[in-house]
Amino acid sequence: MALSESSAQAYDLRDPDVRLMLQVRDDDAAAFEELVLRYQARLLAVLEHLCGKRDLAEDLAQDVFLRVYRARKRYKPTSKFSTWLFTIANNVASNARRGMARRREVNVEGSESGPLGVNPIEQMALAASGQMPTRQLDKTEMRDIVNVAVAALSERQRLAVLLAKFEDMNYADIGEVMDLSPQAVKSLLSRARATLRDALEPYLQTGERPQPSVTR
Repeated sequence: MALSESSAQAYDLRDPDVRLMLQVRDDDAAAFEELVLRYQARLLAVLEHLCGKRDLAEDLAQDVFLRVYRARKRYKPTSKFSTWLFTIANNVASNARRGMARRREVNVEGSESGPLGVNPIEQMALAASGQMPTRQLDKTEMRDIVNVAVAALSERQRLAVLLAKFEDMNYADIGEVMDLSPQAVKSLLSRARATLRDALEPYLQTGERPQPSVTR
C-alpha cells in the first residue's frame, strides 16, 4: 500500500530516529553513526536471544546495519524506525537459523554469558509463573533456569517476547515486524506466557529444574 505524504510526514515529526534515517538517506555519516550508537546494544541483545551465540549475534548485527545503510536511498518512513530495523533483523536472524540448521550447529540452550538472564526476561518469566521463588536465587542460577525456560518457546514466541519486553513494542508494531495481525500477536504472547509458566512452576514449587527443549 502506498504511503501518503501526510502519513510519511507524521512519522518524520514524531519519531526522531526516522528523522535521523532521512539524514542517512541524504548521506549524512554522522546521523548513521548516531543510529548505530542508539541501537547497537539493543539489536545485539535481541539477536543473541534469537541465535544463542554471542559471536554470531555480533556478525548479524553488523549485517543488519550494513543492510540499513545500503537501503538508505530507498528508505521511506512507512513505520517507526525501530519497527523497520527489527523487521530487517528478524529476516537476517531467520536466514542465519536456517543456515545453522542445515549445518546441524544449532545451539538450543543459549550462551552461558548471553543476555537471557537480564531483568526484563527474568521478570516476565517469573510473572508468567504466577509466583516468586520461595528462596533467593543467585544470578547464575536464575540465568540458567530462565535460559532453559525461554528455550522452550518457539522462535516466533521468543521474538514476540523480546520485542515486547526489550523494545516495549505494542501488538501492532510487533505484528508489523512479524507480518502478523495485532490479535495474532496477542495470542502468541499469551501462549508464550503459558509456556514459561509451565516450564518454571515445577522449579519454583519443588526445586525441579526445567528440562531443555529443542527450539521449534
